[in-house]
Amino acid sequence: HAGDFFCDQSFTRSQFGSLLRAVQVACFQSVICTTIVRMSEVPTVPSEVKLSKKELRKLNRGMDKLSTDDHPQELPVVIVDGDGGLESATTAYGMLPLHQSQYKKGPDFVDLKDVAQEGYVDQYIWIRGRLHRSRMKGKLCFFVVRFQDYRIQNVLSASEHTPKEMLAFVAGIPKESIIDVYGCVKKSPVLIEGCNPDTIEIHCERVYVVSAALPTLPLQIEDAMRPEDDETVLSRVHQDTRLDNRYIELRTPVNQAIYRVEAGCVRFFMDYLTKAGFVNIQTPKMISAASEGGANVFKVSYFSGSAYLAQSPQLYKQMAIAADFGRVFTVGAVFRAEDSNTHRHLTEFVGMDIEMAFKNHYHEVVDLIADMFVNMFKGLQREFASEIDTIRKQYKSEPFQFLEPTLRLEYREGIQMLREAGWDLGDLDDLTTPAEKFLGRLIKQKYGTDFYILDKFPLDIRAFYTMPHPTEKEFSNSYDFYMRGEEIMSGAQRIHDPALLTERALHHGVEIEKIKSYIDAFRYGCPPHAGGGIGLERVTMLFLGLDNIRKTSMFPRDPKRLTP
Repeated sequence: HAGDFFCDQSFTRSQFGSLLRAVQVACFQSVICTTIVRMSEVPTVPSEVKLSKKELRKLNRGMDKLSTDDHPQELPVVIVDGDGGLESATTAYGMLPLHQSQYKKGPDFVDLKDVAQEGYVDQYIWIRGRLHRSRMKGKLCFFVVRFQDYRIQNVLSASEHTPKEMLAFVAGIPKESIIDVYGCVKKSPVLIEGCNPDTIEIHCERVYVVSAALPTLPLQIEDAMRPEDDETVLSRVHQDTRLDNRYIELRTPVNQAIYRVEAGCVRFFMDYLTKAGFVNIQTPKMISAASEGGANVFKVSYFSGSAYLAQSPQLYKQMAIAADFGRVFTVGAVFRAEDSNTHRHLTEFVGMDIEMAFKNHYHEVVDLIADMFVNMFKGLQREFASEIDTIRKQYKSEPFQFLEPTLRLEYREGIQMLREAGWDLGDLDDLTTPAEKFLGRLIKQKYGTDFYILDKFPLDIRAFYTMPHPTEKEFSNSYDFYMRGEEIMSGAQRIHDPALLTERALHHGVEIEKIKSYIDAFRYGCPPHAGGGIGLERVTMLFLGLDNIRKTSMFPRDPKRLTP
């Protein structure tokens, strides 16, 4: 019906150009072009707009590309004969049929990260990836195929076996489409800017579209890849746009790197503790009463009654210790109904929790956790150096520094350092977030470390289940771990005596009836134990020196975001 539409309308030059581009896009997306009338049938351009001879020739060429007669023109659709998959395709380019696992056999694909190996030079290979960008230049078409952090330039050259229609087809594939490419790997005479590897290219013979993307993207991948401090950037992608279109933004190399580093944090955490004799346990996320007697919980319907999303697995970790498991850890979702719209708070995050029975002193637990973190940091720097470098190219930061053994200061020592720097604080005062960050800078200047422990916090600023210090009644057997001046783990020796636990709960104004099951867990004997909870996203953020925890949460949840 396009011909009727054209003949019933009058257009200015710009309107006609816009419509022509829209028709081109529709042709590609539909695979079969709509009927386009010949140039002689296009309505006369309004008299107020006069086209030059050059403009008319350009317009004619544009129309000739779309149609040569009154019949629908089909873009190439690949026909696959037999059960050989792509290798039995009847054309060198086109749209593949919908992939429904029709063929068990097919070509062996080479991962983009492996293409740079010497063994592939002058060899013919198949690759699959996303079309990152493309451009035509005379009888050549250059296009980049991307997968994760790897980008390889591909070259098509018009020849007897490669018609110009194939070049036009490839140049018209929308960015981010999934494509299959077959060609010969060649060493490039020059380094190819923006590619990784940048020393090789593929001279293509076949190009197929596996899954076409829409022509208009909600954000441009290249814009999302630009360094934050690049003053030449004309188009910046805002955080909300990134998060609203997370499934696209996560394709960028920096995000691929961030979540590999984060996965490394979990792996090193679990491996170290498993080797140290810990048991990985799974704890309920729906509970009958608010964790720890707190109020900041999410209430959900539970059949005929109500339930709560767990703020912490602490009760169940301690029950496992009371059940003689000795050493336990768990990794899972934690929920906090706190209306905190800060750079470091989420309403749902991944908690990495530890609980451990000890024989003599709670520092046995503190020392083990410190060694676990040092092992994690070393592993990340050793095994994820390439990913860390990718992240720092986009988000500038200083390398993370730590000491062996880990620096441990008493809370009062930290307060004294702040006093000497001009802060008005008492020994028993709580640290505000600005005070914590400032102390972190002081410690970095004095000791040269981003990672440290504060020990023996004032008793009244800790949770009711925290064991009091045996001789200094105003202080407690509790500790916090810090990275770059921000707390990443809070822990303590727990009160395992039900009478003292009841006394401390009443002192804090906690209703005993609400925590009865928690107190009852210690009425039948429980060994001395300590532990703590670590926020995975916060550890990753601070290790990498990022400015917002939403960069390390794949699909973040905060008071203002519940999608995607």
